[in-house]
Amino acid sequence: MDEAPFTEGEWTSADGLVLRYRDYPGRMDRPPIVCIPGLTRNARDFEPVAETFAGEWRVLCPDLRGRGQSDYAKDPASYMPATYVADVLALFDQAGLDRVVAIGTSLGGLVTMLIAAQAPERIAGAVLNDIGPEVEAAGIARIRDYVGQGRSFPTWMHAARALKEQSGAAYPDFELSDWLRLAKRLMCVSGNGRITYDYDMKIAEPFQQPESAVAVDLWPAFRALSGRPVLALRGELSDILSNATLARMENEVPGLEAITVPHTGHTPTLEEPEAQAAIARLLGRVA
Repeated sequence: MDEAPFTEGEWTSADGLVLRYRDYPGRMDRPPIVCIPGLTRNARDFEPVAETFAGEWRVLCPDLRGRGQSDYAKDPASYMPATYVADVLALFDQAGLDRVVAIGTSLGGLVTMLIAAQAPERIAGAVLNDIGPEVEAAGIARIRDYVGQGRSFPTWMHAARALKEQSGAAYPDFELSDWLRLAKRLMCVSGNGRITYDYDMKIAEPFQQPESAVAVDLWPAFRALSGRPVLALRGELSDILSNATLARMENEVPGLEAITVPHTGHTPTLEEPEAQAAIARLLGRVA
């Protein structure tokens, strides 16, 4: 499928960083879709969403601070959810977005819940991609094990094979072409010509602190999504979102649609037919 056309926009954080986003044009009589990426991901992660839904919907895909085309933070301690929430709300304000459909993958879903707690009127609908108010310890330990390591590779083929080694359990059905495509979303060519992950390695610093594991009760933030269309996606093989948490999410927010994406771990790529059909249903409820 051809990549949907987009322009690049930028906004400024409270601490003076220039942050950037992809802006795929669409109908202006509907709330735009804003896609919020995971910890080590960037705007490119949502190409499957833009390819399917842009045109009928305006789709904005921001790079969080320290990722992709956005500035790296001067203070690594700012790489934390509360700052990302402030940054995304600043994007809403500077781009004139009154209400949005938020699609949040992993960390992006946590940001979505926290925005709902702080400014519920801004959320017209929400997709939480393989994340909930409770995060499994095994998944956090796995992510801590690789984030911020700064590995680099001489070719895209080496990068794809390394990605398969790291994440093969999450995508058991992937072919080499799938790993190459994922590598090109997650990585970039660095200044020395080697291929490296497209984020500031210092994002790992706050994440590695023991206090970052202190349990915060996110259920009130999740419940703030009540009263609007909500979709929760779970990868069948996920080590981040458990079946038990997903079932409780269905009980806590009436009308929530819960979908399990087969043969997939953390996180679904949103290319899967089940994920795309579920997003289309959610958008139909918003429209």
